Amino acid sequence: MKWLLLLIIICDVVPLQGLTTNVSARLHVVNIGSVFTFDSLIGKVVKVAMEAAVEDVNASPSILNNTLLRIIMHDTKFSGFMSIMEPLRFMESEAVAIIGPQRSTSARVVSHIATELRIPVLSFTATDPTMSPLQFPFFIRTSQNDLFQMAAIADIVRFYGWREVIAIYGDDDYGRNGVSALGDKLAEKRCRISYKAALPPEPTRENITDLLIKVALSESRIIVVHASFIWGLDLFYVAQNLGMMSTGYVWIATNWLSTIIDTNSPLPLDTMNNIQGVIALRLHTPDSVMKKNFIQKWHNLTHVGLSTYGLYAYDTVWLLAQAIEDFLQGGGNVSFSKNPIISELGGGNLHLDALKVFDEGSIFLESILRVDRIGLTGRMKFNRDRNLVNQAFDVLNIIGTGYQTIGYWHSHIGLSVMPPEELGNPSFLGQQKLHSVVWPGHTTQNPRGWVFSNNGRHLRIGVPNRDTFEEVVSVKSNGIITGFCVDVFTAALNLLPYAVPFEFVAFGNGHDNPSNSELVRLITAGVYDAGVGDITIITERTKMADFTQPYAESGLVVVAPIRKLGSSAMAFLRPFTPQMWLVAAVSFLIVGAVIWFLEHKHNNDFRGPPRRQVITTFWFSFSTLFFAHRERTTSNLGRIVLLIWLFVVLIINSSYTASLTSILTVHQLSSPIKGIETLETNNDPIGYPQGSFVRDYLVNELGIHESRLVPLRSPEEYDKALRDGPGKGGVAAVVDERAYIELFLSNRCEFGIVGQEFTKNGWGFAFPRNSPLAVDVSTAILQLSENGDLQRIRDKWLLRKACSLQGAEIEVDRLELKSFWGLFVVCGVACVLALAVYTVLMIRQFGQQRPEEAEGSLRRRSSPSARIHSFLSFVKEKEEDVKARSSRERHLEDTSVNG
Repeated sequence: MKWLLLLIIICDVVPLQGLTTNVSARLHVVNIGSVFTFDSLIGKVVKVAMEAAVEDVNASPSILNNTLLRIIMHDTKFSGFMSIMEPLRFMESEAVAIIGPQRSTSARVVSHIATELRIPVLSFTATDPTMSPLQFPFFIRTSQNDLFQMAAIADIVRFYGWREVIAIYGDDDYGRNGVSALGDKLAEKRCRISYKAALPPEPTRENITDLLIKVALSESRIIVVHASFIWGLDLFYVAQNLGMMSTGYVWIATNWLSTIIDTNSPLPLDTMNNIQGVIALRLHTPDSVMKKNFIQKWHNLTHVGLSTYGLYAYDTVWLLAQAIEDFLQGGGNVSFSKNPIISELGGGNLHLDALKVFDEGSIFLESILRVDRIGLTGRMKFNRDRNLVNQAFDVLNIIGTGYQTIGYWHSHIGLSVMPPEELGNPSFLGQQKLHSVVWPGHTTQNPRGWVFSNNGRHLRIGVPNRDTFEEVVSVKSNGIITGFCVDVFTAALNLLPYAVPFEFVAFGNGHDNPSNSELVRLITAGVYDAGVGDITIITERTKMADFTQPYAESGLVVVAPIRKLGSSAMAFLRPFTPQMWLVAAVSFLIVGAVIWFLEHKHNNDFRGPPRRQVITTFWFSFSTLFFAHRERTTSNLGRIVLLIWLFVVLIINSSYTASLTSILTVHQLSSPIKGIETLETNNDPIGYPQGSFVRDYLVNELGIHESRLVPLRSPEEYDKALRDGPGKGGVAAVVDERAYIELFLSNRCEFGIVGQEFTKNGWGFAFPRNSPLAVDVSTAILQLSENGDLQRIRDKWLLRKACSLQGAEIEVDRLELKSFWGLFVVCGVACVLALAVYTVLMIRQFGQQRPEEAEGSLRRRSSPSARIHSFLSFVKEKEEDVKARSSRERHLEDTSVNG
């Protein structure tokens, strides 16, 4: 009985284990759902491509062995509602993944449901850049993100030097989000969308006509069309009838246009005539043997043209097949269960309880994201952002009955005439360009990209109206406006390759100086189209408007009363400051004393009576100033000290000579104001031009109290205020731009510029923000500067005959001790070291030549003063006398010993 019971248990267990093992092994069919519109432009291609892909997968022995891949396709019939409802049917039929929906709007809704049921949704047509993996974790885009397409367009716009574009798009998620991405990418290139022209999702011809009329009235001629396959060609038909496909226009179409051309090629001749000169983008797929063989096979499958969406559809099926293979080999199990949240809702008439959760959907999702294979479209691999690793586009130019590839765009390289797969060679990396383009109107000249919005209206150019400094800008009583600024502006406009209709409009009452900052503000407000005059480019104004290249430099300077310094009997003392004179004189005496001390013991030139030695020392010291000393130096230490001292004397002598020459040969001017630093430290009143930015600069930047500032309106008021001075209600100095001050000083010799120019500014012409005219005028100003016309205009208006003191200089700074203290320190150190070495040598010699006397002195007179007196006597004694006495003492000692 026991053995029988054991046999029954084994028979029950073994079949059960075998059955469990074979459930996964005998998974004969894996379902994949797909939703799209069969009769749409994309659907015609996608249906054939996916069917071909499933057939090839099931026929391949290298993948999904003993498992049949089945794809279930549902037709949404151009209905957004069906695009949402049809995927729910796949979630009832236990499909492991869904390919689609076709539109980004539907993909958003379906992805929310797929996330709850853990079923991956793959789409190669929902290219909305805002569908991120953070918000839709089970949504996978198997084609290019529109973000990269917009980056390519931004690079094209920047490549041709355009700054503004007009975006035409459908007013849905796909259109709005795509254009938003375009705006972001243009901003990175310092460009922008000047007008967002939205159309209804399904516009009529009337809607398109009304919109294009508004576009035609805009300045920009660069038009980006992010359209739908349904109404895109109608847009170009209307544009052709409105004359907007002519010279000067630039049309850039996203990849919808290239898809139409590839699918329906050849297009009717009338349709091709409507899109001549258009630049279009197309998803880039590298050439390969696999792609070539599939194209040959395609012609046997259907008469519909093969677009890039067909290639991506084929690769998407193979991507899923590879992921299923990896999932099953990794022990994955295709099983579904009820969602507890849906179960709580109850089935009801909608039968929501039929929706099931893919139990291992998250694991299958990871299998999809890990796939790395080569397909018809190139490498199918996802990066961390779930974008394909190779983001590239073809740049096409529609010409004749077809198109020409004028270049390529790659996310890591930008624009190039070489295909991205061939750019691995570093020699190609420098070819960042495009081939020539045939633009609308059959011209090869690159369009300027903008026109004046209304050719019937002249540009209103604001010009400051004042009655001072007429050389800069002047408004005559008869309305004629002349001056340096006006001539430069007119000359610049004459260099532009197009005509600019304009008229000058006086700004100001002609008496009070108008505020140039207010003029710039009125340009921003649209009162004026530009500003011409002495408009200084400062930070505050650049925040309101765009400025051209500066055409004149004009920093701030200080002008103050000056007086001429006449020659005097003591002019020779002026090069050095009193401190410098004192230190130099003391140095002469010290060096002379040191040389005497080093040479006294063995040099007869420095011996003799005390009076003679003092005279010799003084004479030697000061004669070195002229290198006329006659006394010889015999000791090495003395020669070293003298050599260093003569070098110091050479430097001092040369500096003195140069400074005195300048003082005696050039007119010297003196002023108590030395520059802006003096005005910052004292409390004297300061004049400034009324209405100028100078006031704000002095108060905000330099911290000068506004109570010290006196507004002055004209050169005559400058003159009077400076002559009166602070004591009579005038000013100590005037701060203004150099150009004005030079005109003011041309016939007033009693004033002059003191100190250095303390700001670096320039004059420029002001234009509204992002005005393309500012760039063109800047280029014209550079041409004027290069060919010399700018300087000739300046000489005509601003060059004036100066007064007789123009060549004079403000009083030269006297040479101070701080300029020479290093030399004196070096010389002092040399003297101290020489004295120290000499003293050590004397002590050593004293101990060697007079040892008995030194010992006797120690025994008889042990006081320190006695020992010092004995040593000084030794030092004072002549070297020959010391040696002679030592010889006699040794001779006497020898005689006494022999006797």
